Amino acid sequence: MTNPFKKFRIDHLFFRSFAGFIIVVLACSVWASYSISSKELAQTTFQYQQKLLDELNNEITTRLVTIEQISLSTSRDNELITFLTNKQDEFDRYRGSMSVEKALANLTYSIPLIQGIDLYMNRPLQGDAKSYIQFRDMADLNKQPWAELLTGNDFTWSIEHQIPSFQGDVPVLSFARKIMYDDKYLGVLVIHVKADQIRSLLAGHSSISNRIMIDSRGEQFLKIGQIPDHNELSKWIDGDAKMKQSGFVRTKSSTEAGDSLLVYSKLLDSNWTLVEITPWHDITEGSIRLAEVIGLIGIAAVLLTLLLTHYLSKQFTKPIKKLVNAMGVYSVGGNNVELPVDYQNEFGYLFSGYRKQNERIEELYLSLQRRYEQQRKAEIEALQANINPHFLYNTLDQLNWMAIEAGQDEISRILELMGRMFRIGLSNGDSFITIGEELMHIECYLEIQQLRWRTGLDYEIEVSPDIRELFIPKLTLQPFVENAIVHGFNTRSQGHIHIKLQDRQDSIQITIDDNGVGLQQAVERKHKRHTGGYGIRNVKERIAGYFGGDHGITLTERAEGGTRVIIDLPRLTEPPAKDQLVKAE
Repeated sequence: MTNPFKKFRIDHLFFRSFAGFIIVVLACSVWASYSISSKELAQTTFQYQQKLLDELNNEITTRLVTIEQISLSTSRDNELITFLTNKQDEFDRYRGSMSVEKALANLTYSIPLIQGIDLYMNRPLQGDAKSYIQFRDMADLNKQPWAELLTGNDFTWSIEHQIPSFQGDVPVLSFARKIMYDDKYLGVLVIHVKADQIRSLLAGHSSISNRIMIDSRGEQFLKIGQIPDHNELSKWIDGDAKMKQSGFVRTKSSTEAGDSLLVYSKLLDSNWTLVEITPWHDITEGSIRLAEVIGLIGIAAVLLTLLLTHYLSKQFTKPIKKLVNAMGVYSVGGNNVELPVDYQNEFGYLFSGYRKQNERIEELYLSLQRRYEQQRKAEIEALQANINPHFLYNTLDQLNWMAIEAGQDEISRILELMGRMFRIGLSNGDSFITIGEELMHIECYLEIQQLRWRTGLDYEIEVSPDIRELFIPKLTLQPFVENAIVHGFNTRSQGHIHIKLQDRQDSIQITIDDNGVGLQQAVERKHKRHTGGYGIRNVKERIAGYFGGDHGITLTERAEGGTRVIIDLPRLTEPPAKDQLVKAE
């Protein structure tokens, strides 16, 4: 990892590091204050709401259980059962209906919570439509929204609904109980409870609470305030949570109530679960204000600190900028920037050393340049001399005539090909030849190898005619082809080499692919045999010597097996002048 003090400007690092540190500390402080205070407020809110919900649940449960007990005792009343058995004559039934209606009316008048009572029976008698007590036909039972809840149950509570009265439609909660006698289904007693009174109990002393009652089936029974729909609410409250006596859930991503705190209460002897929903923003409003105050104080501190830091950084970086500017415009023998001489501290020592260094640079530059150019020329000539031993060409020519006289045609062909190779290698002392001549050199070498391999080696050269006229350092390709055959195909009886040359407008890309053992195995085998490597290194050094670091060679493993060599060279339409090949990189 790069050290930032080695890469970026000192004044920027000095300024930004202080700013970043203070901002991080400020952000952590604001977040910590908000997080801790919001958790404490949420816990306090939960404890308060939990206690209140328990009290409300106890009071509401007491009222509703009273209705259930009244319903049970009424359903067992002998006079009511006698009336429902229909064993009396019409006059006695009429008298019985009056007595039952009076008894039920007394319950309604004595208990303000009851809005009215309906009695479902067979052959009901007609009564006053505006009365709180109504005798209804059993055939109409299934028309009620809560009727299906009685299936398989002796009694049930309904959710809030409207019933007609002489005052208009009234919201009620209905408790229905089946009336059974001697295993006979006689009717259904329905007590309508005033929903407004239960809602008033649920609200308690608060008029802005968001509370909901959930029955034993998990259905929404009654609600006050801003409550989301039941489908959304059911996703918030885990099923196991409904079985606990108390707890809270923090909701997120709600489309209606937003991020909220849900506190729920369920007593041991109660079938009701009370839930209070409080928007998280209302709980954390004080925490947000505290965080804002801390943030404002921190911002003021950051601004003051940044101003001081900026001033101090200027004092440190001003002399450094002078030195950097002087170094940036420096040139040998030119009109260079004069550094101040009034600094007596470390910057003064630095300026003095820089001036002395410039004097030495002036003295050494010209001699160093001459020596460098001579050294580069000597290196290139030495590398060229290692590849082009002239005397071998004459020897091969003599051996070729001897093979012809002896009738050794194959050896004669090999010597002839080698003669062509060395003729191209000599090239009258030229360092650059055409790509066509370079490819002829490679073809000669590959033909020699085919004569040795018989039918096991084949190759393909893909090049356009216009590329053949361009120039290239001689003997650039042969070491890589030789390496593929000697090391890549060493343990094989067959091999394929593909050479492709492409014109890249300002450069030439040469790709040499083989299907040998691959780069890694070839390197390991090369180390064991202590052969090869010089030719490839020679080519790399010559390319670096000729063209610097803008061009070079890349060796990679092929995904399908073997090795790929990519040689990148400049596009030369004519051999470069010698003075162009020894410029400093």
